[in-house]
Amino acid sequence: MTSRTTPHPTSGTPVAAAVGSAAPSPGRPRTGTPRRRRRSRLPYLLVLPALVVLLAALGYPIGWQLVTSFREYGLLQQFGAAPEWVGLDNYTALVTDPELWAVVVRSVVFCVVTALVTVTIGGGLGLLMTALDRWVRIVLQVALLLAWAMPIVAAMTVWIWIVDWRRGLLNWTLVRLGVEGAQGHNWLAEPLSFLVIASVIVTWMSVPFVALSIYAGLTQVSPEVLEAATIDGAGWWQRLRHIVLPLIAPVVSIVMLLQLIWDLRVFTQIKLLQDAGSVASETDLLGTYVYRLGTGQGDFGTASAVSVLILVLTVALSWYYVRSLMKEES
Repeated sequence: MTSRTTPHPTSGTPVAAAVGSAAPSPGRPRTGTPRRRRRSRLPYLLVLPALVVLLAALGYPIGWQLVTSFREYGLLQQFGAAPEWVGLDNYTALVTDPELWAVVVRSVVFCVVTALVTVTIGGGLGLLMTALDRWVRIVLQVALLLAWAMPIVAAMTVWIWIVDWRRGLLNWTLVRLGVEGAQGHNWLAEPLSFLVIASVIVTWMSVPFVALSIYAGLTQVSPEVLEAATIDGAGWWQRLRHIVLPLIAPVVSIVMLLQLIWDLRVFTQIKLLQDAGSVASETDLLGTYVYRLGTGQGDFGTASAVSVLILVLTVALSWYYVRSLMKEES
């Protein structure tokens, strides 16, 4: 015997369906309840302490530099004299100073070239580690970690000895190879060779981090996908370009962003190389330029203005990568 549902007298809708749509089931949870809203706030409450500490640790120095950039803050102010408010005078002096723009161009070119070279070499080493045997890969990883963990000053002591014009290993090797002009040549005296050596040193110190980070991303690429592409006839370059690189693009973007930030603000390597024998005014980058204005000349107001400029340049250079990461997250 077939059961029949009585239609609703006005709309023709079955009574059971009408009743079911009018009254929700008692056991079904309602969306937007206070309990669910409280639960959605929990991640923000967990992040709040770290955010407060971050703002306290970074907000005060940035705020101090921003305020000081509008003041005349020199040696007298360090001994208790009240700083004088000068408005935009420090920024005006910087904009009209040709030396600043030379330093900015030099720093941006150094930053971009060094970051690109670092990511390229690090990516190549990451790919190489995926093709090596286990023990060879472990030896390479340990060597990279040792190079990365070496203190900067200790590493720079070795590098300065290598490029020393009197008894350096670089000149000694070039002379043995027949390059007679290398005898007694000071590589740090010329701005171009100085920046090339500085770029090599910064790259050497940064490659381990990039290589290990990209290798960690490569381990997440599915071997089944690569095997299927190989069966379909894709060569090594096609697999790398159309499969591997798109999958590890977020890792490469983050690593590139970090390298741009670090290389724009590099200081220790440049300063130690300058102390080893170069003209600071011809080899200054933004980090050493701020140091020379502040600590060297006692003009902390102008140095703070340059620091604000470095912050703006950092945001401008990294904005593309930050926007790409935000799009991927959304």
